[in-house]
Amino acid sequence: MHLTRLALTDFRSYPELSLELSTGVTTFSGPNGEGKTNLVEAIGYLASLGSHRVATDGPLVRHGAQRAVLRAAVTGAQGSSLVEIELNPGRANRVRLNRAPMPRPRDILGALRTVLFAPEDLALVKGDPGERRRFLDELLVATAPRYSGVRADYERVLRQRTALLKSAGAKGHLRGPARAAMTATLDTWDGQLARTGASLLAGRIRLVAALRPHVAAAYEAVSGGPAVQSSAMSYRCSIADEPEPGSPEVGLADDPGALEAVMLKALAGVRASELDRGVCLVGPHRDELALSIGELPARGYASHGESWSLALALRLASFALLREGREDPVLLLDDVFAELDTGRRDRLAGLVADGEQVLITAAVPADVPAVLAGPRFNVSAGVISGAS
Repeated sequence: MHLTRLALTDFRSYPELSLELSTGVTTFSGPNGEGKTNLVEAIGYLASLGSHRVATDGPLVRHGAQRAVLRAAVTGAQGSSLVEIELNPGRANRVRLNRAPMPRPRDILGALRTVLFAPEDLALVKGDPGERRRFLDELLVATAPRYSGVRADYERVLRQRTALLKSAGAKGHLRGPARAAMTATLDTWDGQLARTGASLLAGRIRLVAALRPHVAAAYEAVSGGPAVQSSAMSYRCSIADEPEPGSPEVGLADDPGALEAVMLKALAGVRASELDRGVCLVGPHRDELALSIGELPARGYASHGESWSLALALRLASFALLREGREDPVLLLDDVFAELDTGRRDRLAGLVADGEQVLITAAVPADVPAVLAGPRFNVSAGVISGAS
């Protein structure tokens, strides 16, 4: 899969942009603050409906404009397609696929697939568990776009159940029929949370199992060989203790009904605490992707170099998983080489050089290893000048 054209209108620093792209490696260089990352962000948004830099769409629209439009012409194994997104902060975004309006934005997911390496990736190792849950869910959607709906359903139920818990806690004095009605309502929401949560949880567990060997191999490759300490990853689930749900000993990921039952039991066990605190204490939103180096947790114990190697390994593993039996996703490397020592630069470059399309940004062109040769564009004040 590769992009043949990217067009932007009023996106970030670009009033208007039309850029033709080719397969292989392409580098965009220029001083910081000139618009390089904005290109990567736009392509990532077209693939995932989200930004790796901000949580809302408002900052993506150029100052003074009312909306932004992103368009990408994509060529893949199934032919060519045109993906279009109109960003309307405060209102519903509009999407079109091959010029046909789509009922929901998520209906375009899968038309373009990307793997993005960025300085923010260090948070995958050093940040809070939410960063790692987001990583899993975004990769899950990239592998199977239907999980976008599963994730949205779970988040909707979670919000509504949390609101009910807060309301019920505030009305803890209820007695008789009023208390019975509140309990029955909570039972209903427990069932919905368990049903949607079990589906999301099963997908995550299967994903971690598939990703684990790729992460181990990529960490060894980026770090420089088997002499270094190995990495490990596991999925820590809030609805059960050891062993890890989905492991061969339990196998719940292959039995959604059993997983739903376990979650219902866990919810029943913490209801009193939930009512006291007004929060939902079990479910995929409380889970953790545990990463370790050697025998120690990566968060808090890994060195800066080890943390970077593990963050890169997560992205490289994502790339390896997405290309298994399918076409390559587009690789986006946003100013990553400036963060790495020479050895890690060269090893990363060697691992991604054979990607069908690799798009790189760099403030200093010399930071990009020679093996990643290809057209080079200059970016200055939102203007992209010709390739060299």
